[in-house]
Amino acid sequence: MENGGSWQATMAELQEVQITEEKPLLPGQTPEMAKTHSVETPYGSVTFTVYGTPKPKRPAILTYHDVGLNYKSCFQPLFQFGDMQEIIQNFVRVHVDAPGMEEGAPVFPLGYQYPSLDQLADMIPCILQYLNFSTIIGVGVGAGAYILSRYALTHPDTVEGLVLINIDPNAKGWMDWAAHKLTGLTSSLPEMILGHLFSQEELSGNSELVQKYRNIITHAPNLENIELYWNSNNRRDLNLERGGAVTFKCPVMLVVGDQAPHEDAVVECNSKLDPTQTSFLKMADSGGQPQLTQPGKLTEAFKYFLQGMGYMASSCMTRLSRSRTASLTSAASIDGNRSRSRTLSQSSESGTLPSGPPGHTMEVSC
Repeated sequence: MENGGSWQATMAELQEVQITEEKPLLPGQTPEMAKTHSVETPYGSVTFTVYGTPKPKRPAILTYHDVGLNYKSCFQPLFQFGDMQEIIQNFVRVHVDAPGMEEGAPVFPLGYQYPSLDQLADMIPCILQYLNFSTIIGVGVGAGAYILSRYALTHPDTVEGLVLINIDPNAKGWMDWAAHKLTGLTSSLPEMILGHLFSQEELSGNSELVQKYRNIITHAPNLENIELYWNSNNRRDLNLERGGAVTFKCPVMLVVGDQAPHEDAVVECNSKLDPTQTSFLKMADSGGQPQLTQPGKLTEAFKYFLQGMGYMASSCMTRLSRSRTASLTSAASIDGNRSRSRTLSQSSESGTLPSGPPGHTMEVSC
């Protein structure tokens, strides 16, 4: 942000393209308009797509996708889900594509130095400055969750909340690097990425979803760029510590599917965060990509997360309470550092979901 002249001058050359979603989100609904922008940063150009208009005194929802995906393939099923419309009507949202991941992106020239995950995080202030947005609620998956976490730690005053799906806060060292290289000798890049995105059960079952994303990645015209993003997935430890100096200053919702490749890492991340600011959702039957396989359940959790932050009025929750049922049981904490632990499970019995603030760590299996 402080590098001044060079990239700011290039901002004047911003490219804007008006697009629409391919499908109406609901029957009879007008397709949502969007604008796609590209802006220069100290680490190269970054493309992002803006939906809606800024709302007074409300943060923007900013998303960041995982390796092998772009904003559409990562988030479209979630943000096109019917009940999600109650959220997006109240927030402007910004979908960031990692460099070279946007649709129609040219292949980077041989020898191009792809930004590190830390540098990708450092691009976000350039986006917010151009848009004149002061605060965000970040929604990230995998590498995107790490990028938003790094950004939140270095710019805490601009982040009001974080939804982190499949977050791995740990460094990837030489042993991980060696294992990755050895695996790469026997596996193709698309198969390695699929192993990162989906559970072994999903891959063994070769579901329609896995087949779809295998086809998307295998035949991606920018596969060389995807490989650069994949190789940049070496990262420093976030050094999160419960009660320590390095921690998130905002409410956080951690999300992972049971049997997902990143389940242990997310559980470990939860143990390092302030339980009064953290909600932990372990989603049943969701595999490695909850936002793709269980958009309804994730939308439900996101609404209550926003309500706890004071952004979703109770009246907005009426339809959700009618359409979904749940039972809430309280359990004594097995961790002395936790003030309370709650387990939420979907059931066919009548009931309502908790609507309080994100004041306790919730271990959710829904």
